[in-house]
Amino acid sequence: MLIRIVKLTFKSENIASFKQIFETTKPSILAFEGCTLVELYQDLKNPCIFFTYSFWEKESDLENYRQSDFFKGVWSNTKTLFSEKPEAWSVEKVDG
Repeated sequence: MLIRIVKLTFKSENIASFKQIFETTKPSILAFEGCTLVELYQDLKNPCIFFTYSFWEKESDLENYRQSDFFKGVWSNTKTLFSEKPEAWSVEKVDG
């Protein structure tokens, strides 16, 4: 399983718009093959910073999503709201 973590920093006036985009697109993201979880977190000290966590069965499922017209449309709308360049990591859980 692959876990995708994305850090997004928004202009304060765009937070409500982003939350609306996330809520309306979350069901469609979950409907993509291989996606088993999508969650949104907001930083406690800086409300402009958000993290998305998505769980994917395999890397090719994530790549298929990222190459989709759906993602390209959502991303083009979302990136206009940023105040900083987003950061992303693909990780896997380490049992120990």
